[in-house]
Amino acid sequence: MALLTIENLPGAAVKVPAGSTLFAALQAAGHDWMHACGAKGRCTTCRLQVQAGAENLSPPSEAELRYRAAGRLLATERLACQARLPTGEVVGRVPEATKLPHVQYS
Repeated sequence: MALLTIENLPGAAVKVPAGSTLFAALQAAGHDWMHACGAKGRCTTCRLQVQAGAENLSPPSEAELRYRAAGRLLATERLACQARLPTGEVVGRVPEATKLPHVQYS
């Protein structure tokens, strides 16, 4: 099973089951994560800043490529609702703009 670690979210070392999105794995582990469109790839509120292990993620989805072309998603960012982690490890951060006010970040 793959592992996702969120550096600025205490206790966020999450096992990602095969076939699951990063967002689904975070929610299953009990973490609250911003998602305005209901995890359908129609916004960029669930984005994750990838610090390490980007090569372990699934290729960018059509939605992610569209947002990159429009300048709304950096090359170092992925949508948690679109990205999957088949194997290996990924380390990321919650971007400042999408932090939830009721969650304690480090």
